[in-house]
Parts: sequence; C-alpha cells; structure tokens
Amino acid sequence: MSEQRIDDTIRLERRRFLQVLAAGAGVLMIGIRVADAADAPLPPALLGDTFYDLGAYVRIDSDSNVLIGARDPDTGTGVATALPRIIADELDADWNQVSVILLGLGVANDKGQPRWIYGRQIGGTGSSIPAAWGELRQAGALARWLLLQAAARRLGMPANQLRCDAGTVIALDGRRLSYGSLVDDASAIALPDKLPPLKTADRYQLIGKPAGDVDAHGIVTGQAHFALDEQDGEALVAVLAHCPWPDGTLERIDTADTLAVKGVVKVMQLTPEPGQPWGSTVIAPAVAVLAEDTWSALQGRQKLKLEWKPGASGSESSAALEQQAVALLADNTATPTARVRNDGDVDAAGRKAARRLQASYYQPWLAHATAEPMNCLVRLDKDHARAIVPTQAPQKAWAVVQRLTGLAPAQIEIRVPRVGGGYGRRLDHDFVAEAVMLAKAVGKPVRLLWTREEDLGHDYYRSGSVHQFNAIIDRKRRVIGWNQRMASASALAHRGVPDNQLWSSELQADQLPAGLLPNFRSDWYALDSAIPRGPARGMPHLSNAFAVESFIDEIAHLLKENPLDTRLRLLGEARQLPLGSGDTLDVGRLLNVLKLVADRIEWKNWLRSVNGLGIACWHVDGAYVAHAVEAAMQGEKLIIQRVVCAVDVGRVINPLGLEGQVAGATLDALSAALNLAITFKGGQIQQHSYKDYPLASMAQLPDAVEVITVPGDRTPTGASFLAMPTAAPALANAVFRASAVRVRRLPLMKELLRLL
Repeated sequence: MSEQRIDDTIRLERRRFLQVLAAGAGVLMIGIRVADAADAPLPPALLGDTFYDLGAYVRIDSDSNVLIGARDPDTGTGVATALPRIIADELDADWNQVSVILLGLGVANDKGQPRWIYGRQIGGTGSSIPAAWGELRQAGALARWLLLQAAARRLGMPANQLRCDAGTVIALDGRRLSYGSLVDDASAIALPDKLPPLKTADRYQLIGKPAGDVDAHGIVTGQAHFALDEQDGEALVAVLAHCPWPDGTLERIDTADTLAVKGVVKVMQLTPEPGQPWGSTVIAPAVAVLAEDTWSALQGRQKLKLEWKPGASGSESSAALEQQAVALLADNTATPTARVRNDGDVDAAGRKAARRLQASYYQPWLAHATAEPMNCLVRLDKDHARAIVPTQAPQKAWAVVQRLTGLAPAQIEIRVPRVGGGYGRRLDHDFVAEAVMLAKAVGKPVRLLWTREEDLGHDYYRSGSVHQFNAIIDRKRRVIGWNQRMASASALAHRGVPDNQLWSSELQADQLPAGLLPNFRSDWYALDSAIPRGPARGMPHLSNAFAVESFIDEIAHLLKENPLDTRLRLLGEARQLPLGSGDTLDVGRLLNVLKLVADRIEWKNWLRSVNGLGIACWHVDGAYVAHAVEAAMQGEKLIIQRVVCAVDVGRVINPLGLEGQVAGATLDALSAALNLAITFKGGQIQQHSYKDYPLASMAQLPDAVEVITVPGDRTPTGASFLAMPTAAPALANAVFRASAVRVRRLPLMKELLRLL
C-alpha cells in the first residue's frame, strides 16, 4: 500500500448532505455528513472544482487511486490503518492503490458555535472502531453503489448483474471497468433515496485480514512526521521551568544571565487561570524562555535563577497519603464517599461465614511517560489560529485555543500528526494553553517544547490507591459474600465533575466479581490531594484488576484448590448477565478466553510445574481478556518465561494490528507492575528521568507475548488497553507459585526483594 500524508488545509463554504463531487480531472469524492458545515477545513488532496461537506472521506481519481481519510488521532493504536480499511472493504477497493491521510480536526461555524464535521474525534481510548464501524462502512457502500450505477449505464445492463472487486466493476459476461474510468459518470448520478445496503460478512475482503501499519515504513526509517518535527520559519522556541508545587508562587527571579545567552529573545511568566479545570490551563506557575532556536532556549533556561514558594501542597507526601488511606479503611465506622454497589446483604452473609479472608493491596502513583514529551506549535494571526498538536482529543484542544483567542469556530485549525504516545496524557491540553498564551504575548508563532524532566515532574498522574477485600465463605466452600473498599484521589477532581460521580474514574460498579455473587458491596473513600491527576491508560481497570484477581488467587490458596478451578466456579455456567450500564456480561466469552490461555500455557501442569504459573481474567466494555504467565526465580532474579494473552473483541478489523495492541499493552502493564512508581515528598515529585522512573528493560520482559484472538461476528469493540488489566495479577500469581511470596504492593520487584 502506498503512503501519503497531506496536512495543509483550505477553507470552503458549502452545505450539503451525502454529496458527491467531481474534480476537473475526473475525481469521485464521497462522505457522510455529520452536521451542517461552513468554512470547513479540508486537506487539499480531497478537493475538486466543487465541494460538498463530507464526514468520512473517500476520493477516487481517474487512475483508480483511492485516498481515504482517517479521522481519529493515531497514538500507536493503529486506527490510521483500521478505520480506512473499514471504508476500503465496503468500497471493494484495491488496498495496494489506497493512500491514507490523517484528517486533523473538522470544525465549522454554526451561529458562532462549533459543528464537528467528522463527528467524534478521539484516539487512544479504545472507542475509535466501535464508534466508526457503521458510519464508515456506509461511506464505502455509497461510493460502491455509485460506481455500480455508472457501470450499469455504461454497459447497458442492470446493476444487480454487476459486482465489484479490487477496484474493478465486473459484469456477468466478464467485461471489466476500472473505478478510475467510472468516476466522471459516477459523480453525476443522483443519490439514492435510501442508503445502499452494506456488505454481508461473507463478502469481506479486507476486514479480518492482517495488514501492516500504514506508517510502519516511515517509523522504522525515521521518516515518520511528528509534531516535534514541525517547523515555522518565524517561530520562537519556548522551553519552561515549572514551579515544583502546582499551587506554588514565584518569590524571586533573575533573568540577566539568561537574556545574555545569544539567541534568547524573551523571558515570560505563566500562571494557571483561576477557575479553569485541570487539563485546560497551565498545570503550575512557570517561567518560559523564548529563543531563536532550541539550543539557545535550553541554555537560557539553565541559567535562570528562580526561587519558588510552596503552597498548601508543600506539606503533602505520597507516604502520608497512603497512611491516610490505610486509616480510613481500618475504621469500620467510616462512611464511604460513595457506595458504588450493594447487592444482597453482606452483613447477614457474614453471620453465616464458615471462613473469612481479608487482604489489602497497594498501588503506586504513575506517570504517563510518553515517548514524545508535551509540545505544540501555535501560530496566531488576526483572523486565524493554527495549532499543530500531538493530541488524543482535537476537539478539546480546539476549545482551549478558542477560549484564549476568542476566534470563531472555523477560524481555528487543529492539525494532528501521528502522536508519539498518549496513554491518556494527551486528553489534557495544559501545554496547548501555554503555547497559545506565549504566542499571544510575543506576537509570533511559538514552538513549545517540554523537557523529559518537565514531562515526568509535571504530569496529570494516576493516583495511588489502597484496596481492602473481605471474602465470606460458607461451609460448602462457596464464596457467598464480597466486601471491597478502595481509597484514592479521584482523577476527575477539579474537572467540573459532580462530587457524587468522582468515584467513576476509580471503580466500575460492574467490575468482577460483581453480578456473580449474591452478596456484594463496593465502597470508595476519597483522598484529597493537590497533586494533579488525570486520565491514564487502563483506568480504572488496571489497579482494580490487580487487586481483585490477586485476591481470588488468595481465596484459591485458602481453599487449597487450583486457582483456575476457583475462577471457573465463581464465573459459573455460560450465560448473559445484565450490567448496570445497560450492557451485558457474556460469561461464556469470559470463560472461553480463560480456558484458552490455560490450555496454551499447559495449566494442567500447574501443581507439578517447576516454574510458577499464574492466571487472571477481566472484561472491559463488551470485550474479554485473560492472561496466563509462567515465571521462575533464579536467586533474587525474576525470569518471565512465557506470557499468553487471549482476547475477544467481537469482529476483528485488522488481526495484525490487534495482536500488536495486545502485545504492546501487555508489555506496558508488565513494565508498570515491575518497576514504576511516582512518589512525592514535601509536595515535590521525586522522579525526573527514566533513571529514577525506569521502564522495563528487554531483559526483564518475556521474549514474546503469545496472543490468541477469538474470531467473532459481533460488533467490534475497542482494544487499545484491553490487555493491560490482567497482565500484572497473572504475573504476581505466578510469582507466588514460584517463590511462595505473595506480592500485594506494586511495584513488584521492590516488594518481592523486600519480602524474599
């Protein structure tokens, strides 16, 4: 497949629904209109002599080349490949003649309010494919229908006697017409009264077949274009020195040595805007050094003389916050901030207990540590703003630019190159606010660059948490009651979320084993902290699955039974369980992925294996995942011998892409579990580089992740973080079998060495 990247935009004024256009040289363009639009920004490669507003774009030229736009940012999840293949399959395009472009934000004016031309645009959250599945297929189906009608007229025969295959319309008598030869005629055909029917699954040519990432060649050859690579000849480079405390103040500043550095142009102060939610304004007071080039900016920053004064956060420490959580959970009379779920009567079940098991689990604070630090290029003109942003949520980036500039919706252009990692960090746009503020102040374009130190030290972290469990077991060895309590600082605090919903970033009411037991209670206790928090990859499943699946393993040990048997007994028979969210838990699919990993890891040898075997399962938004891990101890060295992961996401768009996501998420989760923790003392973050926030080395990780993807015909679900929740508990359970040490606190290696 050829690759093409077009990023510049042009503004046009048109309003139409489900329209088709022809360029002067003969080009057919199709799209599904999401909303009325005017002044819509569009890549020039998609333009012809006449344009009608489109949502999901398809262009076919006279040479049968097909250009397809991917609307969602690609943060490494493969949506720039998967989304266009949905369109291309329905179109019956020849994938070897398809080029893909990233579309950037589509926004138009509607009486001063934004209208999102492409619909939802968000990446790295596991929602891209489910949200696009029906809509993008319809775009491809419409293009195919028009080409068939054009061919029918050309050949003088009914369209139902024609079929499409690999960019060609084929008649029953063998005559063939290329798509390129039909685009002029197709663009003149009136649109159907009803949307054309979609393909049946037995006719899919691309969906379900493996395909490499459209950007793979550029990435491995170093030619891939990221926001950090963007240039503007007039732009000043800005680097920042943030206050160590998010609520601190600048007591003293001396800029003489900085301004003496050749190339340094200006030094400016930035402060958070009062009343703005976290993630939409400056994360902490900062001093910016603006220079003609990056080297001068960094040298100038190094020579700044700054004295900061802490705010209330200066008394905070991660250790004290954990102690507060432990004290809350130890007090059985403490009223929870939220009772998340309460099935049956846990207290009454406790009076029938033959045995009880109680355990607590501890999760550290985590940073995102994206490969590409925060950065943004902003150019502000009188009636136009352009921001090149590595973002997961272009519409949120737009909102920040619009608030700070006051420009009309379509006067703001947000371009999104491929993103060097998101993990939830790029759902926030504090760095965009910083770049816009600086560009406004200096009257020039600004390239804002964060250093790695700033990136790790000023993040919207995942909060640490403490989990306490109490299982009630009857005389028949059945778990009849489950009481779980969790204490953490909500990721939704200071973001305009009602207090009674702050728990929803920390827990899910339907997480396992909810719905499987007659008596189940889940309580959340809020911790207050000034340390910024925000969305993180796998939240809230990551921390909860580690605690829940480790505790189930402890129940199995108490009952002296095979941990797989314990899980199978808890899950029960295959059936459909309604969830509070309105969805359904398909127990049969969960049982299936669990049994698949057990078979692949040869779980039958669980008791006799020289190494330790561990297992865990989970469900996320209609998708199902299980891990099995084989681990060994060589003295104080942990060797992860094998990792197997099975996933069921319904219909698979790109098996190769899915395998990559599963393997990547597994390794990401193992890395976090083995080594990573953010700590703070006196309100200051203590990790500032990969040296003290060590991502796992290749030697620590398994040689490969064996991925099992379950084929299915259900509507596809997301998978960007699906494999994260169960990797850590499966590893910890394997470590217990290999070492007889139960790790209840992460990071695992530090705790394991302490307990050995």
